[in-house]
Amino acid sequence: MARTTLPTLAAASLCAVLAGAAVGLTAPAYGKDIVIRMAVPDWPPTRIMKDLTDKSYKAPSGNHVTLEPDFIPWPDYYTRLAASLTSGEKKYNMAVSDSQWLGAFIEGGYYLKINKYVDADPGLQAVFKDLHPAVKDAYSTYPYKSANLYGFPQMPDILVTYYRKDVFCDETEQKNFMAKYKYKLPCTGEEMDKTTWDMFRDYGEFFMRKKGEMLAGKPLDDDFYGVAFQAGKGYDFNTTTVHEFLWQHGGDIWDETKAPNGHAIGVVNSPIAVKSLEDMLSFLKYMPPVAKTGGMDIFKTDELFREGKLGLNINWIGFAESSITPATSKVADKVAFAQAPGLKTDKGVVKWSQIGGQPFVLMTWNSEEINQEALALCKWWLSKDTQIAFAKAGGQSALKSVYNDPQYLTFRPWNRAWGPQLDWQKDFWHVPEFFELLTEQQEQYDKAITGQQDAKTTLDTIANFQEKLLKDAGRIK
Repeated sequence: MARTTLPTLAAASLCAVLAGAAVGLTAPAYGKDIVIRMAVPDWPPTRIMKDLTDKSYKAPSGNHVTLEPDFIPWPDYYTRLAASLTSGEKKYNMAVSDSQWLGAFIEGGYYLKINKYVDADPGLQAVFKDLHPAVKDAYSTYPYKSANLYGFPQMPDILVTYYRKDVFCDETEQKNFMAKYKYKLPCTGEEMDKTTWDMFRDYGEFFMRKKGEMLAGKPLDDDFYGVAFQAGKGYDFNTTTVHEFLWQHGGDIWDETKAPNGHAIGVVNSPIAVKSLEDMLSFLKYMPPVAKTGGMDIFKTDELFREGKLGLNINWIGFAESSITPATSKVADKVAFAQAPGLKTDKGVVKWSQIGGQPFVLMTWNSEEINQEALALCKWWLSKDTQIAFAKAGGQSALKSVYNDPQYLTFRPWNRAWGPQLDWQKDFWHVPEFFELLTEQQEQYDKAITGQQDAKTTLDTIANFQEKLLKDAGRIK
């Protein structure tokens, strides 16, 4: 999820930088035992990282370096990481985290700025040149899109389309769809890549079926729904989808890069923003009923899809492995992947989306020896061989030299959508007030989703709240 970006970035950037410096050192005759303690969310990408490190990593210094992750459940991750950092216990040397947390934890004095290491290491400079610019901006910079660097990607992530190829490619469904909507129902990934929101609406309407009705030649044993996306009240789930519609319509969130002169009022609640939210809300009637209760988070959409109750789902790549695994998915052999939908405009189909994923960051209290070893580890992690090994195991790489390699497309079925969709990524705010900004949005968007207020009231409320908060914090005049 886009949210886990900031701490990881700093660590990774710094790691990579110091790694380069460490490579040139003469290995000591007797290496030390060094442990790098890292806070990480507990999910497959960090488990893969630990496994690859244990099996393959050899420190250039000659020291015996062990990565010791503290695997923390996602629902508790921010709370526990923040509690550790602010307590002064100095438990971790590195962390994987969301980009939104960048400003709060950097200004709090916890994450290390790595520019001096990058400036001294051509290898690290090469990594940044190879890194997709949207990922660099989101994971590595604070202030957002500035020259100040704090991290590298551990697991970059984006939203893609998961769809049931057995349903979309069924001959009868294809014939009936053509008769009703007068265009071909997508089957191949290349066809699905061209999906617009108007087409998405058609899929939702067409595939709404009741228990006992026929779907792809078989009677359904439960209700079936055509489409789903995030619309949940928790964390950033509905905000992620709202931003997608907002940016595609040509609107914007409060732009921190324009501070102190950029304001929330007139932007967050602009006529375009209102129209985009109304458009997003119009799709809820084609989704499972839980969407209208504020309960359609990333976990629920993932669960419903794996249970075979959805024809198409928009979700993070980070969840995709479980959808193709027979032990966790009833539709493991029926899934295909494509780029996320976009808005058809007079300039073509626009696909702006909220970036997800997580970066590495290093802590300010580390000794220089720990920093050197952490950077060496990060530099190894961001080498082409390691990134390919990570991708083969189900991870993603934001290095152009890796994902543009033809073999990358063969590792996982969703990798075909990865590179093209990366070009359409934007991020949340990075300022320390992100949590208050996000929480208010989540509350207000949920009221709109659950039918308690209209789109204009929702956005007016958010804009007024953000304007006051940002003025009180001194972010805007």
